[in-house]
Amino acid sequence: MAYQQRRFGGSSNSRPGGSRGGSFGGGRRSGGSRGPAKKYIHPSKFINKATSKADEVVYESKNKFADFPFGNQLHSNIAKKGYEVPSAIQDQAIPHIIDGKDVIGLANTGTGKTAAFLLPIIERQTGVNLRPSVLIIAPTRELAQQIDEEFRAFAQGLDLYSALIVGGVSVDRQIRDLKRRPHFIIGTPGRLKDLMNRRLIRLDSMNTLVLDEADRMLDMGFLPDIRAIVNEMPSDRQTLFFSATITPEIQMLVNTFLKDPVTVSVRTSETNEHIEQTVIEARDKNHKVELLTEMLRGADYEKVLVFGETKFGVQRLSDHLDNSGIPSVAIHGNKNQSQRQRALKQFKDERVRVMVATDVAARGLDIPNVSHVINFDTPQNYEDYIHRIGRTGRAGASGKAHTFIDIQR
Repeated sequence: MAYQQRRFGGSSNSRPGGSRGGSFGGGRRSGGSRGPAKKYIHPSKFINKATSKADEVVYESKNKFADFPFGNQLHSNIAKKGYEVPSAIQDQAIPHIIDGKDVIGLANTGTGKTAAFLLPIIERQTGVNLRPSVLIIAPTRELAQQIDEEFRAFAQGLDLYSALIVGGVSVDRQIRDLKRRPHFIIGTPGRLKDLMNRRLIRLDSMNTLVLDEADRMLDMGFLPDIRAIVNEMPSDRQTLFFSATITPEIQMLVNTFLKDPVTVSVRTSETNEHIEQTVIEARDKNHKVELLTEMLRGADYEKVLVFGETKFGVQRLSDHLDNSGIPSVAIHGNKNQSQRQRALKQFKDERVRVMVATDVAARGLDIPNVSHVINFDTPQNYEDYIHRIGRTGRAGASGKAHTFIDIQR
């Protein structure tokens, strides 16, 4: 095939994206000077010969789900989901959460942390009349939606109810849900703060707070909203804090929000050694599109997540692939919530093989069995690169990641 790695170097004299001549947008950040400048990443950092996951030490759980002191109905709901042996974060965090302790959970996305906090909270809230009593904050609509879906599955038959409070959808339905006084409020910081300011959410009687993917919330600029929300909650509460990393900013939040927390760290290596990583050189945007289209016709590209930089570029690339006979959906900030959920479901259910996404839209998504991650546009920084490619090679599977770079002239 034509997409061979040759040599490293600086940027090429590629044509600007988005012109009427048929070249593709997405290489430049829309909105002029908005947003941080992209950091240079040497192409060698996009290359890695995969090591076998079999060489890694397999975690041996001390418990089975049947060992946890949950009620019969909750145990039945867990069994319906096919859960028998807890993951590392579930095995280590659940006993501390049951004991009522504040917990810092350091875990990568896709390690089962949602069940790690939901199950013990559901058990404790069963039969409690205090409503609402649990607030769960997530960085994106999609992650909040996934948490709400898991909550509904685990809470079946327990007379526990939730309200999903996120932007991008009608606020009227959310207000109606809040008036029913749900036990759990699950949402994103912006919409939560909006409804709090309108006196539609009262937090003064809540007894449990969960901050999920705290590092991503800080990356996305939600710190002021989070502070405003948490300041309205009682200081006498249980706080559960999940993050992939501990930065000085995160540590400051921990010191402010948590009391004598227990730290559970099950973070795996951030270098993704088990993922085969290669670069593909291209002359310009049009050449990248040609190479990508050719690659995606290959039979081994079964379930592919393609990352682009801008909303416009992502949509245009997805449309092109779809029109070229490669079923594709796009997920980005210009899609409303129902469109994003529909696109995500099509990709998860494998009705389309390719999903093209921006970083912000794809954050927090847990998508099983992704065979390849392709960086059509390079990420803003190396941390984003690690986050992107971590969507493949999960749960013991092998994974592959390709990154397009410019040919050196």
